[in-house]
Amino acid sequence: MHLEMESINCFKSYDVRGKLGQELNESVAYKIGNGFARYLDAKRVVIGGDVRLSTEALKSALAKGISDFGADVVDIGLSGSEELYYAAFSLDVDGGVEVTGSHNPVDYNGMKFVGRGALPIGQATGLLDIKSLAETGPKINNLCKGEHTYLSIVDNYIHHLLTYFNKDSIKPLKIVANSGNGAAGHIVDALEKKFTAKNIPITFIKIQHEADGTFPNGVPNPLLPSCRKVTSDAVLENKADLGIAWDGDFDRCFLFDETGGFIEGYYTVGLLAEAFLKKSSGEKIVYDPRMVWNTIDLVKSNNGIPIECQSGHTFMKECMRKENAVYGGEMSAHHYFRDFAYCDSGMIPWLLVTELLSLSGKTLSQLVNKRIAAYPCSGEVNYKVKDPTETMEHITNYFSSQSAEISHVDGVSIEFPNWRFNLRASNTEPLLRLNVESKGDRTLMLEKLSEIEKQITQLK
Repeated sequence: MHLEMESINCFKSYDVRGKLGQELNESVAYKIGNGFARYLDAKRVVIGGDVRLSTEALKSALAKGISDFGADVVDIGLSGSEELYYAAFSLDVDGGVEVTGSHNPVDYNGMKFVGRGALPIGQATGLLDIKSLAETGPKINNLCKGEHTYLSIVDNYIHHLLTYFNKDSIKPLKIVANSGNGAAGHIVDALEKKFTAKNIPITFIKIQHEADGTFPNGVPNPLLPSCRKVTSDAVLENKADLGIAWDGDFDRCFLFDETGGFIEGYYTVGLLAEAFLKKSSGEKIVYDPRMVWNTIDLVKSNNGIPIECQSGHTFMKECMRKENAVYGGEMSAHHYFRDFAYCDSGMIPWLLVTELLSLSGKTLSQLVNKRIAAYPCSGEVNYKVKDPTETMEHITNYFSSQSAEISHVDGVSIEFPNWRFNLRASNTEPLLRLNVESKGDRTLMLEKLSEIEKQITQLK
């Protein structure tokens, strides 16, 4: 079998994302699988996939590429990204691939890669090598093809999740769980079963629960305000203590308080940082540069050490390993945990929050409203622009004459005494992402949001 060398255009900063039929298809998936196995000189690789209609065919092609090289494939079936990460650090495998389009439009799909022990693989740590190998055509072991076997890791993964909280601390809680017809539903069911068996008094109200790759309610991305109402309404209707909504591969969870209010991921980072530091002071907490003041304040006041890092899961994981940080959080609702092999999880955060609610005796709104008042933020606002680089330069020049502190750790962060913002280009979509925050002045934050927006739209 000889395949012509051709450029593969779906490799991004820290994973593969591509439009189906144009950038990503079964032939490309086969080449990537073979290139991945060659890069690792793999003997055994674990794979999984989300609910998208294209996932199974891409996963089969990926598996064939791996087994043609001579490596065995362990297929964990329908799974979220963190199940794949768990499998990669708990099984004896050389690496793993999750086939997932995450929150991208329905006509996209992609892949996330990890090495042995769920070590991240990004641009600086092998991703470009995999791309290069995939482009050179396959290496086929005709003498010894790898075996393709199936394995469920759900029970072991659930057991691991339950180590993050003390079940005896949990008070009766009613939780709305919105899986967005993505991959989270089967884990919610497995947790529910385990809670019943262990007499953990958590009751689930499940909405958009069934896995459905047609996404009848739209692609699950609760970062978009249009996706939030259904969870918010369900919290109010059911008088729930907490609402949770996940994206398609459930590596991100989004929280709603008992009033149906959406909690920006930024405040969840602060909440979880505080929770870890109360258990173990002096630890390092990694955060991204989009919104920072609340996190820095909470980390320092709880005797922790705040560490800034570029956003993106491979950057965060690499930084956390280097610093031995106990926890890392992005305001986009990615949360990373040292005890989870530094990987991100959309399940561990809300489990920790149930413990916080139980121990504090406070509602979620009581826990976060004080922080929201201290550091009001815009949340992430997205803009489609013709030229992201030109727009960012324009914004930087516009504010640079105003005695601001300017940082380029991730996009551009511009800071004044009482307000700041971060503007960055998306790693996965042709968008600019804006985040604005202030010190205790919501009106100022909204004024500055409007001012920046005006400058951006001038160039659209």
